[in-house]
Amino acid sequence: MKDSVIIVSGGMDSITLLYDYADRIALAVSFDYGSNHNAREIPFARLHCERLGIEHLVIPLSFMQQYFHSSLLDGADAIPEGHYEDANMRSTVVPFRNGIMLSVAVGLAESRGLHHVMMANHGGDHAIYPDCRAEFVSAFDEAARAGTYIGVSLLAPYTHLTKADIARRGQQLGIDYAETWSCYKGGDRHCGRCGTCVERREALAEAGVDDHTEYDV
Repeated sequence: MKDSVIIVSGGMDSITLLYDYADRIALAVSFDYGSNHNAREIPFARLHCERLGIEHLVIPLSFMQQYFHSSLLDGADAIPEGHYEDANMRSTVVPFRNGIMLSVAVGLAESRGLHHVMMANHGGDHAIYPDCRAEFVSAFDEAARAGTYIGVSLLAPYTHLTKADIARRGQQLGIDYAETWSCYKGGDRHCGRCGTCVERREALAEAGVDDHTEYDV
């Protein structure tokens, strides 16, 4: 039954979720909020939605780049390099990004009579991103149910999985991760050095998935 809206960025996690739950997804939505890599990842979101025959919307959130502070919005040179667990990676947080996007997605869901919104957060996000943690998922789910007539709920099935777990699932689904985008710098190729590139490489290696991504290093 097609009962869900999914937030899909074009990265590994959301593309895996898109294929994993394709039989339930009526609408996919990407948000262009002015990050360094939106222009690189959104075309992959569109590509996969077209393959699966899922309607895809791109909604601009330009106010976030105008008013919010994050290295993710300040150009490629502002992105720190290293591992996600390093303290400097906190500069990549866009304040309450998921909360804002989920709020829009919940409104879309109720407008279309769809009962669920899906997001692809995972266990590796928890240390850095507050709006990826289990307690946020639970609280937002409660708010969405209370704030909609049809009781829209939040589904986040990867919350307690690692990125390697997701990569293994993607391999089972036949996903070529070269057709996804992770790098926060948003250049012509993945830099291979920023936190999300390092996490991507480690996850694919741990999962035993061949990595066909082109990196600068």
